[in-house]
Amino acid sequence: MANEHPMNDPRNIWQNQTTEAFKMSADELRSKAQRRRRKSRFEAVYSMILGFILFVAFARMFAGVQEIVPRIGWGLLSLWCIYFVYQAYKWFWTDGVASDATLNTTLQAYRRALENRRDYLLHIGRRAGLAFCFLGVAMVTAPALVKAVDDPRLLLNVAPIFVLLAIWLAIFLPTRKRNQRKLQQEIEELRRFERENFDSLAAGAN
Repeated sequence: MANEHPMNDPRNIWQNQTTEAFKMSADELRSKAQRRRRKSRFEAVYSMILGFILFVAFARMFAGVQEIVPRIGWGLLSLWCIYFVYQAYKWFWTDGVASDATLNTTLQAYRRALENRRDYLLHIGRRAGLAFCFLGVAMVTAPALVKAVDDPRLLLNVAPIFVLLAIWLAIFLPTRKRNQRKLQQEIEELRRFERENFDSLAAGAN
């Protein structure tokens, strides 16, 4: 009885559904690539502004702290902000596609932009220099944590840092995974479209 209606199983319905062909004209593809470029440039500008703001804030902390270890930590965080700004420009600021570009040229440029973004997310720990960021945070908070062994009330001085870090991780990790999944799906669609376009050209040549 359990196997009388296998197609009623949602998993079977999903596995057996037909996949629509990925069809798109050169103008549609160019428009989509331009929207992606505008979004990437907005993210680049936003990340660079945020990086400079944090650089100024961390530099002021560096100048105002006298203890050597926290001071080095704030200095490291300041330098990390500059590195982050550079990486944001390098990976997010994409070039546009010429208005008279061919379908194949537009397709390849768009796919490379998506692949670069996917690879950045995949290796974000190294490319965004997160190790330096976490090392700086550790150096800033370590003295307070050591002192808190004798006086737990001192934990209140560093609690906001750990709260902000926890909130950031709670938002960043799921968002990163979701964006990677979306980018990979779109890359696969473009690759399939590229193969179909190549096969069509080959068939027309014959």
